[in-house]
Amino acid sequence: MPLIIALRKDRREWVKKQGKNVNLKRYQKNARKALKTFVSLGPVYIKLGQWLSSRADILPQPYMEELAKLQDEVPAAPFEQAKPIIENDLGPIERNFDYVNPAAVSGASLGQVYLAKIKGQDVIVKVKRPNIEKIVEEDIKVLKKIVPFAMKFVDPNLRYSAEAMLSQFIETIHEEMDYRIESQNLKTIKRNLRSYPKVIIPSVMEDYSNKNVLVMEYIPGIKITNVKALDEAGINREQLVVRAHKVFFTMLLRHEMFHADPHPGNISVTNDGSLILYDFGMVGKLDTQTRLKLIRLYLALVEKDPSRTVNAMDDLGMLMPGYDRGIIEQGIGMSIQALYGTKVDKMEVKALMELANKTMSRFPFKLPKHLALYMRMASILEGIYLTHKVDFRFIGVLQNILEEENIVKDAYIEELKLAFTRFVKSVDSAIAVVPEIKKFLEENRRMQQNPPKSKNILLAGSILSAALFVGSSILYTVNNFVGEIGMIGSIALMGISIAIKDR
Repeated sequence: MPLIIALRKDRREWVKKQGKNVNLKRYQKNARKALKTFVSLGPVYIKLGQWLSSRADILPQPYMEELAKLQDEVPAAPFEQAKPIIENDLGPIERNFDYVNPAAVSGASLGQVYLAKIKGQDVIVKVKRPNIEKIVEEDIKVLKKIVPFAMKFVDPNLRYSAEAMLSQFIETIHEEMDYRIESQNLKTIKRNLRSYPKVIIPSVMEDYSNKNVLVMEYIPGIKITNVKALDEAGINREQLVVRAHKVFFTMLLRHEMFHADPHPGNISVTNDGSLILYDFGMVGKLDTQTRLKLIRLYLALVEKDPSRTVNAMDDLGMLMPGYDRGIIEQGIGMSIQALYGTKVDKMEVKALMELANKTMSRFPFKLPKHLALYMRMASILEGIYLTHKVDFRFIGVLQNILEEENIVKDAYIEELKLAFTRFVKSVDSAIAVVPEIKKFLEENRRMQQNPPKSKNILLAGSILSAALFVGSSILYTVNNFVGEIGMIGSIALMGISIAIKDR
């Protein structure tokens, strides 16, 4: 309890002073105490500390930096304790493996990893910690009992986000203890990324894997934050940071599943700069509508549009009930102006995250359960970028992903659909459609001007056609004649676009 009280006091001061003119030594001292507390309480709390280390909406920066150390190695249990788990599931080690190195190559809060050979092939063997399921169940029971009491000492604006994070944490930790789920996650993401260059995901050895043991091919590499080794290997670290962000944000914005734990121990690099991804126990899943809403939020931030930013955040469930829209819009606008005096395409990822962190701490924002893993993934990737200190423009990478994956079309159509819906519901809000259409027309014009020409003309035409169709479908409920004209126009426009492409 003293830890929670100290954290509450530190966070309030940190938010009030925006991290400036504070007693940094006191913060660091309290943060070290928090780290020792999490370590002393065991695996579940170590895992919880790892989660908190990526939550800038909950913790001051010194706490995040200290708890980030929990991402590093956790001492492995002796092999004598892991061996019975392997043999209980697979049979005698001598019958299944040529060799198993008893010295663990890594240890984590829930499991540990060994090098081995099967029929001459190098593999890694991931084994659950002894008695981990019983330990987790007991710790979670205690956690559930103390959370309601602890929440009384948490600032009201934080309670929803903290409770949502804990709910997601409990759900995820149970999934992480079943290696059959991790195996399926790995195969799904590997299938989704099969056409992406320079991305390597190990294959699972199905005959040697089950709930408690996971055996995969061994693919060695350089740790992504080992700057010295990467430089010695001649790796272009600027390109490496761009590649890492493209891979993870493509998973987030294009596919149904994304790797949610990209800490440095889970990403290695080959001598040609390819990324090797490990550990698929923690993944996030966003449905199509949530992904589109998230893309709309990114587009609004890129375009420095506070009103659309608030719309997107509200649609994502990130605003507390009864929020004052005017105050939030003004706050976001002022933050954008203060942080981004230059053109938006020059925004760096650090500044973008600072904007999000400051606005989330000042105003009644919340982070819903389904977005907790997204926030974790983005925050950890930011840490990798900061380690390399290279010239990296996150917005440029994001825009590239949206265009290459044809995602921007879906987002703009969704934006227009919502604008037309608002138009139909209220004459007073009809004026809101005008800026949405203006944004769309500007994007439409830009895509027509940029190569490859035929691809962009078709894309621009498909956006306009789909927008007309969506708008006409909604307007049809108000005026049949106007709606029918729009639908006919949308079909004709798509035909013209295809004809141009075929030339």
